[in-house]
Amino acid sequence: MTVTLAEVLDAPLDLAAHEAAVADRRAGAVVSFQGVVRDHDHGRDVTLLEYEGHPTAAAILREVAEEIAADPAVYAVAVSHRIGTLQIGDVALVASVSTAHRAAAFEACARLVDEVKARLPIWKRQVFLDGQEEWVNCP
Repeated sequence: MTVTLAEVLDAPLDLAAHEAAVADRRAGAVVSFQGVVRDHDHGRDVTLLEYEGHPTAAAILREVAEEIAADPAVYAVAVSHRIGTLQIGDVALVASVSTAHRAAAFEACARLVDEVKARLPIWKRQVFLDGQEEWVNCP
C-alpha cells in the first residue's frame, strides 16, 4: 500500500531499481513490465521515438500509482516513464508491483500499465525509415 517510485525522467530507466523499490518481506510475488521501443508500427519501420510530457505528467503518474497502491492486496508500486529521444530497444516505461500472490501481482501490474497509458499526458513522435513522422496519443 505504498508508492515507492513514480517518476517521469529524461534518463534511462532501471528495472532492477523498480523491483528493489517494491521489495517487501510479505511479498510472494513481484511482477514487472517494461515497455520497449520496437522497430515497427502498423507495418512501417520505425527508427526512433521522441516523448514529450505535459508539466502535470509526474503528478498524474503518482496519482495513478497511488490508486493501484490503494488496493489492499498491493504492498508496493513503482513506475516510471521516459521522455526525450529514445532509440530502438530503449525502455520507455517500467512498472513493478508486489503482492502476496502472483495472480494479484499480475492483475495489479496490468491495471497500472493500462491506467498509465490511458491517462498519462505524454505524447510520442514516431520517426519512420522513409523520413516521415507522426504524433501518437496527441490530443
